[in-house]
Amino acid sequence: MSENTNSDDFEIDLGEYQAESTDDDVEIDFGAVDEEDKEPEEGINLSDDEETAEEEADEAEPEEDDATAQALAQLREELESKFGEWYVIHTYSGMENRVKQNVDSRAQSFNMEDYIFETVVPTEEVVEVRNNARKTVTRCVLPGYVLVRMDLTDESWGVVRHTPSVTGFVGHGSTPVPLSIDEVVHMLTPSVVAKVAAETNSPAARQKKKVEVVDFAVGDSVMVTDGPFTGVHATITELNANAQRLRALVEILGRETPVDLEFSQVEKVV
Repeated sequence: MSENTNSDDFEIDLGEYQAESTDDDVEIDFGAVDEEDKEPEEGINLSDDEETAEEEADEAEPEEDDATAQALAQLREELESKFGEWYVIHTYSGMENRVKQNVDSRAQSFNMEDYIFETVVPTEEVVEVRNNARKTVTRCVLPGYVLVRMDLTDESWGVVRHTPSVTGFVGHGSTPVPLSIDEVVHMLTPSVVAKVAAETNSPAARQKKKVEVVDFAVGDSVMVTDGPFTGVHATITELNANAQRLRALVEILGRETPVDLEFSQVEKVV
C-alpha cells in the first residue's frame, strides 16, 4: 500500500507498513535514635488534629496499597482477556485526546470496529503549585503517544496511520511492534493509582500524589519581595514542592550565600 503526499501535508510518514516479520529483537523501553533519650524540641508541638491525621494516614496506607494491588491485578486480567494487540502511535504533542477521538470516529466511519477495538491516552494526577496555590490536574503520562488495541491488517493500519495528527506507529523501521501486557500495565498504572486514591480519599493517598512547581525551576533568577533580603536578586538551587519552599543563592557582601525562602517571598525575573 503506498501513500501519496503533497507539499501542503505536514505529516511525518514512517514509511510503508510491512506485514513481514523480522528476526531483530525489539524492545520498547519506554542510624536510629532512642525516643526515650531524645530531648523534645522547643516550640514544635503536634496538635491533636495533626496527630490524628498522621495516625489515620498510617492506618489507611496498607488498605490503599491492597486496593491498588487488587485494581492492578484486575487490570492485568482484563487486558489478558481482550482480543487484539496493543500498539503505540506517535502524535503531535498536545493532540493526544483529539487523536483518540479521531481514531475512534474513523474506525466507525470505515467499518473497522472489528479490527480497531480501543484507544487509550495514559494519564496521571499531579498536584501543581501555581501562584502559591495547589491544584490537582490530570495530564498525559506519555506526551505525544496514544495506545491503540487492534488487529493489525493493511486496512486497519491505514485507517490509524492516516488519522490527522498521527505521525506514525512506534516500532522497528516501518513495522509496528506490539507491546507486552507488562508494558501496557506499566503505562496504565498511574491512572489506576489515581482512581484508587480518589475512591479512598485518604490522607496517605493525598500525600503520595506527585507535586510539581509550575512557577519556578532550578536555575531561575528571582527577586526577593519579602523578608530581610527584600530587593535582592537570587538564583534558585533547590525546590521543595511539598513545603512550597526553595533554596536560593543571594549575594551578600560580595559572596554568594544560600538562603531558604517561601515561594510567596520571591518573584521570577523575566
